[in-house]
Amino acid sequence: MTCILVADDDAAIRTVLNQALSRAGHDVRVTSNVETLWRWVSGGEGDLVITDVVMPDGNAFDLLPRIKNVRPELPVVAMSAQNTFMTAIRASEVGAYEYLPKPFDLTELVNIVQRALSEPKTPTKETAGADAPEALPLIGRSAAMQEIYRLLARMMQTDLTVMISGESGTGKELVAKALHDYGRRRRGPFVAINMAAIPRDLIESELFGHEKGAFTGAQARSFGRFEQAEGGTLFLDEIGDMPMEAQTRLLRVLQQGEYTTVGGRTPIRTDVRIVAATNKDPRTLIDQGLFREDLFYRLNVVPLRLPPLRERTEDIPDLVRHFFARGEEEGLQAKRISADGLSRMRSYRWPGNVRELENLVRRLAALYPQDEISEEIIEQELRTAGALRSTQMDSMPEEATLSQAVEQHLQRYFSRFDGQLPPAGLYQRILAEVEQPLLISALTATGGNQLKAAELLGLNRNTLRKKIREYDINIYRGTH
Repeated sequence: MTCILVADDDAAIRTVLNQALSRAGHDVRVTSNVETLWRWVSGGEGDLVITDVVMPDGNAFDLLPRIKNVRPELPVVAMSAQNTFMTAIRASEVGAYEYLPKPFDLTELVNIVQRALSEPKTPTKETAGADAPEALPLIGRSAAMQEIYRLLARMMQTDLTVMISGESGTGKELVAKALHDYGRRRRGPFVAINMAAIPRDLIESELFGHEKGAFTGAQARSFGRFEQAEGGTLFLDEIGDMPMEAQTRLLRVLQQGEYTTVGGRTPIRTDVRIVAATNKDPRTLIDQGLFREDLFYRLNVVPLRLPPLRERTEDIPDLVRHFFARGEEEGLQAKRISADGLSRMRSYRWPGNVRELENLVRRLAALYPQDEISEEIIEQELRTAGALRSTQMDSMPEEATLSQAVEQHLQRYFSRFDGQLPPAGLYQRILAEVEQPLLISALTATGGNQLKAAELLGLNRNTLRKKIREYDINIYRGTH
């Protein structure tokens, strides 16, 4: 009979685990402290350990390296009520077999125990994380986020390709960056490219680079994103917008680990981890003939779905505190939101997800002088956002509508001169007068989504960003 060692300072948890594991056919020994657990383990007792992270006489994360030193094959399941992304990462770094947030599902825990006991006893290698970033990249204690933390912790020390799906504004690039920053490739570069923000005829050159003379305007050898990301992580955002020709070339990279530059003939070996993301349903794109099914399966080795904010509204208070704290670091006044205000925020649907919440919090910190933001202010801000969305975001404006607006502006401009020609330099003066309201109109119509606004205007997203800075346009600067 297998023996399971349980350490937790909560008597109720010890009792529940004792009963459940005994019914599953295991011999169970329980303790409330680290000292006793260490005595058992160092004495060779136990086939598996279940331990709380924080106990009165010590921390399990400090004990795990000692356990792995004397009994590297012993699986340890760590539990914690401190349910943050960093807790899951720390559990992985010190060699825990599995991390479970409290409150946990008892059936799931028993299944984890059975799986750990049935697997070959291979030593778990501790991962040094001293050079990992200290900033907290992901916020939330909801059950949905706990599942993401646990999955990310398992993926950190692998090079498996990950496909992140989720609505715009859920934080897909944050997750990709966390996979890189806390993983084995953290010393390499993290390179991100948004497929929807690059002209379709330039995507292959952007990804794979090009040779001098490969096409008109190619005056020198250019390094692509694969070369820039060598030894690190390449994040392919909005992969559903990749043209079929580029998809074919990407599939070859994933199959053979090599590619050729545009205009080149010599294959180049590559060592890059691929993380892809999309806010579209890839299977729908496959059915429509817009995405290769074989490429989807190559990218979707580890699928990870980010939930929309409306599915984890219990995380809103933590997110609000985080965004307010970030505002304070930037010189904004410290703020808090009333209990009623938070309640109203939890009941809102958040179509723009975490990005929309961050925008609201930053606006509250910048525009309102009071220390506590009331429910009335929250209601006013949400009503304004809803009115803007209903009138302008339900459908993208037609180019003809924008053209009419420009034409009307020009008519008003020429009318100032009573039929005479304006002074020289007309182009720059008209551009200065028309461009800013045109950019504002496009950004307002797209809810501040720079990617959609750039597509509407026919601009490169980087060009749009530059113009936003030049004109100091304060409409929310979302990107995807």
